[in-house]
Amino acid sequence: MIGLTTVFAVPHAFAKQSEIAVIVKTANSNYWQNVSKGASDAEKSLKGKYKITFQGPDSETAVADQVNMVDNAINRGVAGIVLAPSDPDALIPEIKKAWENGIPVVLIDSALNKKGEQYYQSFLSTDNRKAGAIAADKLIAKNGKEGKVSVMSFTPGAGSAIERVGGFTDEIAKNSHVKIVGPYYSQSDMATALNQTIDAMASNKDITALFGANEPTATGMARAIKQLGYAGKVVAIGFDGNTLLQDFVRDGTLDGILVQSSYQMGFKGVTTVDAIINKQKVEKFIDTGVIYVTKANIDSPEAKAVLY
Repeated sequence: MIGLTTVFAVPHAFAKQSEIAVIVKTANSNYWQNVSKGASDAEKSLKGKYKITFQGPDSETAVADQVNMVDNAINRGVAGIVLAPSDPDALIPEIKKAWENGIPVVLIDSALNKKGEQYYQSFLSTDNRKAGAIAADKLIAKNGKEGKVSVMSFTPGAGSAIERVGGFTDEIAKNSHVKIVGPYYSQSDMATALNQTIDAMASNKDITALFGANEPTATGMARAIKQLGYAGKVVAIGFDGNTLLQDFVRDGTLDGILVQSSYQMGFKGVTTVDAIINKQKVEKFIDTGVIYVTKANIDSPEAKAVLY
């Protein structure tokens, strides 16, 4: 754990503006809009102490646009930045620039590579490797230890994709004889994921299970399964918890979904920036958790707290 030594090592005092900039991978997703809701509620809980701004590129692959958003926030002297980095390397120079300007940065959802760790103060996320392993265990429990699983991933190079899919495939290899097909990369586009799933199932008639590793990918995967008439005939597990994915769990297309608390990432991201500014100790990594939601528990209070 790294405490305030990380924060106070910056060359200048903290910025004095009242804005906290929340910058995510894309604004065009229910998952990231749930981050926005959490950040807005944090703004209210801090009783107008800060103005929260929220933005993200048109797509998760528009890394250069996200870099520009961070650069603009630094140039206008924000009080702090809550950032979900789209790329583990491309954002490091900007986060270093924030550090040099005394602007605390709290990462959410996705990590940076090691060389960037010294420049941010805290990282709030699901333990993606652990979550991927949980998804694999749930899949093995339903599918059995034989067969073939198609892994539908999202953005190559994104920290969350690397850890989540890595945890999944490692657990499959360690605890079963299930053959892994893929991963396929949807670029976090639902239509792409749908077509990739159709192609994967057409070229692998013996697929017994599928794993969709984020919201648009799992949605496209589930639509393809249903369109092809395989609902209930293959084991299918998704990731994230929007209303479409909830409907696929309810009708049996998906056996379950691993749901992160994106709301908590937004809420705690903002309050963690506030804690840093107020010279309070913060943990370098804060696990925001994951819940496995099935038809059996989808209406439980625990599930309702994270579904969106």
